[in-house]
Amino acid sequence: MGANMARRLKDTGHTIAAVYDIHAPSAAALAKEIGALHARTLAAVTAAADVIFTVVSDDAAQLGVFAEAGDSLLAKARGKVFVNCATVTPRIHVEIERRARKAGASSLEACMASSIPQARAGTLYLMCAGRKTVFTRVEPVLKQLSTALHYIGSAGSAAQVKALVNMVMNINTAALAEGLGLGQALGLDLDVLREVFAQTGANSQVLRTDGEDMQNRAHDCYFSGAHAAKDSGIAWVLGCEAGLHLPLSGATKQQFDRMVALGLGGLDKSGVAELTFKGRHA
Repeated sequence: MGANMARRLKDTGHTIAAVYDIHAPSAAALAKEIGALHARTLAAVTAAADVIFTVVSDDAAQLGVFAEAGDSLLAKARGKVFVNCATVTPRIHVEIERRARKAGASSLEACMASSIPQARAGTLYLMCAGRKTVFTRVEPVLKQLSTALHYIGSAGSAAQVKALVNMVMNINTAALAEGLGLGQALGLDLDVLREVFAQTGANSQVLRTDGEDMQNRAHDCYFSGAHAAKDSGIAWVLGCEAGLHLPLSGATKQQFDRMVALGLGGLDKSGVAELTFKGRHA
């Protein structure tokens, strides 16, 4: 995602000052491609750029790149703006804003409800939160990445919305996998079944993106089962904290957790169908 966002911004006339990745060969290849510095440290990224985008995997990674000691994006960060695009726990975005302000910098969460092709095309769906003045400052850049840009509110609020988006998406994905799996077990024509789904109350965005892939076992990864498990967990915890019983959210989390436990977490989330189609997986 980060690499394709960098390519998109390069195409729209922005200078990509530096790129960094924990997997150095990936960063080196991208830096060569777009004419950027291959930063060997996080501090070097901050030194080179005015606006820094982060796209990481989870809470620990987000806290790690904004460490309060050692190599960190916060080193000499006064005046810099950080735009954080990962799907992480809302309280992590609040903590990153606190750390950035302590360092004299600004931060904005820009949660993405899109995938790899949209990052490259500049058609991401972005939900932003943090101080409105920070959003206004970087809005022109964000518009180069997004065709649907929404300011939600204070730090953490966009992450809450994103958690709910992914909660519903993941429930739909798991439900579709069960419906198609049962259809196969009953001997139904799955092409016909998907057509009927598409014209009735069973229709969904997930049906359009994942239905055929589930049927054909085409699980090239755009949004992994491991990420679906993580995000389902974030939403489930939010529900617990709110004092709500969310049985569908909990069941969906368990299904994606099972997918990960069976070594299938690197597949696209459509791979959850491997657990529901008869004869595919023990």
